[in-house]
Amino acid sequence: MFDDDHDHIICNFNLNHKKYAGNNIINENADDFGFGGRSPHADYVEQLVRANKFGSRLSNNIYEDARLDVPDLIRKYGYPVESHNVRTSDGYILQMFRIPHGRDQNNVPGVKKPVVFLMHGLLASSADWVLMGPGSAFGYLLAEEGYDVWMGNARGSTYSRRHIRLNPDSKINKSFWHFSWDEIGNIDLPAMINYALAHTRQKKLHYIGHSQGTTVFFVMGSLRPEFNNKIISMHAFGPVAYMAHNKSPLLNAISPHAESIERILSRIGTGEFLGDTSLSTWFGDTFCKDGAITQPLCKNMIFLITGRNEEQFNATMLPVIMGHYPAGAAVRQLVHYGQGIVDKEFCRYDHGWMKNILRYGTTRPPRYNLGNIKIPTFLHYTYNDPLSQVEDVTRLHRELGAGVKKLVPHPLFNHIDFMWAIDARELLYDRVLQLMRSVED
Repeated sequence: MFDDDHDHIICNFNLNHKKYAGNNIINENADDFGFGGRSPHADYVEQLVRANKFGSRLSNNIYEDARLDVPDLIRKYGYPVESHNVRTSDGYILQMFRIPHGRDQNNVPGVKKPVVFLMHGLLASSADWVLMGPGSAFGYLLAEEGYDVWMGNARGSTYSRRHIRLNPDSKINKSFWHFSWDEIGNIDLPAMINYALAHTRQKKLHYIGHSQGTTVFFVMGSLRPEFNNKIISMHAFGPVAYMAHNKSPLLNAISPHAESIERILSRIGTGEFLGDTSLSTWFGDTFCKDGAITQPLCKNMIFLITGRNEEQFNATMLPVIMGHYPAGAAVRQLVHYGQGIVDKEFCRYDHGWMKNILRYGTTRPPRYNLGNIKIPTFLHYTYNDPLSQVEDVTRLHRELGAGVKKLVPHPLFNHIDFMWAIDARELLYDRVLQLMRSVED
């Protein structure tokens, strides 16, 4: 079906544990496809609950949401959900989740609807779009507004840790992790978008990405300009391409040493970053537990990376967030961002001059050609986002073929508020829905 892109359909099935192959339904055990109903960090959350780390604010409902994986979380709240798997041209098996219609509105099955594709940020997964629950999370809101919602998962994240021959957990061969967000944008995103369009028999879809979910779109649009014909509109939440002016103390500190860090980690046998919770568990138990004098620093660390906005931070949902985040990434994804911070450019991954010649034909990695992106691209930005500074967003806007800047009307709205803010619907999502409808045929 996708011979021109060398992408392959593995399977698609709904979560009544039936697999669909064409018009034939084949009984299938969902466990065979890599999920069994528990969130990535369910065991860790249970340890914290038993130790009373969350105090009195943890309700049974929040606890359950923290332990459920994305399909079961969606199903719990009465929404239809499907899981779809796609094999990329280089052998990665990517899992996507679909909410085909609403629960309370636009809830008639089988009705053709406009398609929207959602892509998560670094160290996250498709869980971001449903964590905050019905009435708040954007995935549910879109379904209620009449959209056919597809949520992607990048290679290496919780729901896309499979390959036809490479083992992500191998202690010897780390080839599974030899990718950056260049491959996610150039290979994964086209494969998932092509699949969603083919399955829904639609010609175009809307795209919404957060953070790295915007970066990979800019990669795809630059390297695969044919996708201009497949996108109705693109909405970038906290757009990240240029990072010359970013205000993250952590990223600015490690960026000059990013490549050395990758080499060191490779030598000790890891190509993955925050794929398990052993380090974060130790850190949380040591520095963030009740009674620790360093406990206030834990919340401040989140704000240090994403920007401070205590007004919009829903601490009650922290257990649910911890159940699903972090979702893992390749070390090389962070290294690639580090290269952009140091070079102050938006370029392909720098493999070193010899490998660059073999891959790109030049000693230096080429810049992404943002002018290739011709579809309406809405850059939703804020003044309080350390990772997406106004100067960098302005440069991105200037180089895009059809970019529009949209300031979020809240002075303290930060990088993670795009996903988890208490008032995200009123401050952002309602406006995005209006923009989407304004460009539809």
